Amino acid sequence: MEVCYQLPVLPLDRPVPKHVLSRRGAISFSSSSSLFGAPDPRQLSQRRGAISYDSSDQTALYIRMLDVRVRSQVGFEPERRSSHPYLCIDFRTLHTRLGYGSTSDSTAPERRVHRLLSFQRYLHSSRMLRGVPQQIPLHILDEDYTGQARCMLEKVGNWNFDIFLFDKLTNGNSLITLTFHLLNQYGLVELFQLDMVKLWRFLVMVQEDYHSDNPYHNAVHAADVTQAMYCYMREPMLAKSLTSCDLLLGILAAATHDLDHPGVNQPFLIKTDHYLATLYRNTSVLENHHWKSAVGLLRETGLLSHLPAEDSLNMERELGSLILATDISRQNDYLSRFRRHLDQENLCLSNASHRHFILQMALKCADICNPCRPWELSKQWSEKVTEEFFQQGDIEKKHKLEVSPLYDREINTVGNIQIGFMTYVAEPLFAEWTRFSDTRLSQTMLGHMGLNKASWGALQQEQTSVSKEAEPSSAGAETEGAAARGDSNTATAAGGTSSKEIPQGSRES
Repeated sequence: MEVCYQLPVLPLDRPVPKHVLSRRGAISFSSSSSLFGAPDPRQLSQRRGAISYDSSDQTALYIRMLDVRVRSQVGFEPERRSSHPYLCIDFRTLHTRLGYGSTSDSTAPERRVHRLLSFQRYLHSSRMLRGVPQQIPLHILDEDYTGQARCMLEKVGNWNFDIFLFDKLTNGNSLITLTFHLLNQYGLVELFQLDMVKLWRFLVMVQEDYHSDNPYHNAVHAADVTQAMYCYMREPMLAKSLTSCDLLLGILAAATHDLDHPGVNQPFLIKTDHYLATLYRNTSVLENHHWKSAVGLLRETGLLSHLPAEDSLNMERELGSLILATDISRQNDYLSRFRRHLDQENLCLSNASHRHFILQMALKCADICNPCRPWELSKQWSEKVTEEFFQQGDIEKKHKLEVSPLYDREINTVGNIQIGFMTYVAEPLFAEWTRFSDTRLSQTMLGHMGLNKASWGALQQEQTSVSKEAEPSSAGAETEGAAARGDSNTATAAGGTSSKEIPQGSRES
């Protein structure tokens, strides 16, 4: 049962008391309370995850490395958590750029983040009520539909669509422009009688609620996933089967699937006792938050308020089902079910539940389709997602937390992370998708992924060879220096192995 809290009505000319609850979508919290309060003992049951595997299942092992669950411990007393040093982490400082390699925390450049989760939503609403001009100009699409941006939209169904260029041409409004264009192109605005002002306000708020500080999980990623989802929905098997409601849900789910992503993964939220982990009991924490945030914006703008109550509630539930399917920890569950359907050849797209399942699989493919893009685009996405991993690893090091697997920049590179992701996550999924829809697009995606994997492998070999060549010269230089100083101990040590190894970073030639 969902509990709704009624905010007190306050005069606009009076300051807001600290006890007033600030809200964002379906999530409310006190602006004066700690984000890391002690959890309810009844909510300490923690979930290992939806993946069952044995030691030989490399795919499941790799997925668990991407999203490792925090396991419950026998006799773990909740009051002991107060002694953990990381409980004082302020979630608002997660995006502070850390001075990597600095010896003092005081030397790291600190700056306040642009927005604060749900509190930012409250402040934004207050500005609108007070008549303060918004930061994003509310021009409808007349200007954006001219010039190069309009030319790009005419080819929005091409797989080599450059979302980075499109974002520049739309002045950072790629998600708004693209989503509106697709809704209008399908005729969904007119068919569902969507109010233009409400729709525009909804899209502006959705784009604003993505964190621009995130290297990867930002509005450009959401726009990229929306464009990929459109490509999949145009595939022959789906184009002739999807209803107008399916199309609307598919576009909205793609646009909002990572709404308000904090730039850290679920295990980080769990081990820092973040209130979202407590709220959703350590189960699909981020995905539940994305869904509830999207529902909150739908209700706040009243975009679907003109529809019958039962229809709008059903759409909200189905929207949640699509977004929850993007949980990487449930990858094997969906893939196994997809494989069984294909083996038994019992998928019937005239069946509403089967169509919904295919939409779930399409969204999962769109969410992780970066390895299937042309190299120039795929490489940029790979660097961005790896940098977001490494930033979380830096935060974990700073606060003396165990660094998540693949998140340590000192022992991982872009190449080895991407090769592992393609091998254990992307290739199995897109192989099954090709079985379902063996089209030119599917073959193109598999071809790009093979080339990209080979390119990363070549870069890895090049970096390894450069490192090996540098090691003897480093040892020789130390030996000569030691001999010149008459330091026999240093010379002996350098003669064995070099004490300074060159780390394999993420630089590409």
